[in-house]
Amino acid sequence: MKAETPRPAGSGFGDAIMVPVRLAMGLVDAPLRWVQRRLGLGGMAAFFLLPNMLIFGIFVLLPFFINFAYSMTGGTALFLDDRTFVGTDQYARLFDCSNYIDPNSCTEDTFWTAVGNTAWFVVLQVTLMILFSLVTALILNRELMARSFWRAVFFFPVLLSPVVVGLIWKWILQRQGLLNFALYGFGFEPYTWLNDRNWAFAAAVGVSIWAHMGFYTLILLAGLQAIPKDLYEAAEMDGTRPARAFWRITLPLLMPNLLVVIVLVLIRAVQIFDEVYVLTGGGPGTSTLYLTQYIYETGFATQLRNPGLAAAASILMGMVLVVLTLIQLGLGRSSEKKGSRK
Repeated sequence: MKAETPRPAGSGFGDAIMVPVRLAMGLVDAPLRWVQRRLGLGGMAAFFLLPNMLIFGIFVLLPFFINFAYSMTGGTALFLDDRTFVGTDQYARLFDCSNYIDPNSCTEDTFWTAVGNTAWFVVLQVTLMILFSLVTALILNRELMARSFWRAVFFFPVLLSPVVVGLIWKWILQRQGLLNFALYGFGFEPYTWLNDRNWAFAAAVGVSIWAHMGFYTLILLAGLQAIPKDLYEAAEMDGTRPARAFWRITLPLLMPNLLVVIVLVLIRAVQIFDEVYVLTGGGPGTSTLYLTQYIYETGFATQLRNPGLAAAASILMGMVLVVLTLIQLGLGRSSEKKGSRK
């Protein structure tokens, strides 16, 4: 007689757990087989995509059309039925300027001030974010002592809420904050950093980079680790300098990841709101008033709120984001085609 193979300990408990699991799978399997017979294999793909499409339609497409409808109405009423149809008057009001470079010449001067601030913020933040993220990813990709620890340190701010980030840096930069306390130890007088227009703007850019750089660094680091090391070894054997290897090997192969980072950074920069609103509240004056905060205050925060005007501004911001994203994707594809021809 053959010796019976001993059953592993706890197998009876595992079988007991699997009984309801198999029962549940059987209940799901029967209707799915019926749907497959009705729709075929090709229709099953649409069937599984249907829940995601419903969620996308309810929470993305439907709010977009409602927002567009609001942009065609006027008045201070919140509900759409209580508002009057004004056509494109809200858009005309936003573009009513004698000189677009001078916000004071516009009917909605605050809107164009926010547009100018957002444009400067995007240029500085996107450029510095990509630069710092790339340099950090290159450093973390090297053989370093406690490399995993440093990776976690750079990624940690991403886990914080934007409100928490704003409160932390407000505590650091306020007159009785940590920065002035440290400078006072070196003989410097306390300074109100957040009451200075230039320093407040610089703080908004710096805090945004500190809070989100770890996420983009992780994307670029994944791209760097996917590059075969054999290419660098071959380049080193040929006597290629590190700088030339970076431009000829690293950057071209990292371009897909870099393109994703550029698009994500740009969208995030245009939509900046949370941490800057907590940090400066848009001040001093309007030096850190950005487009998203203008939309929020125009539609909800002021006593004479104008949801239609806020909706029109948000539609314009969305159109700009779409155009910029398409331009970047087009440039990325053209560069890939040129690289493949070479």
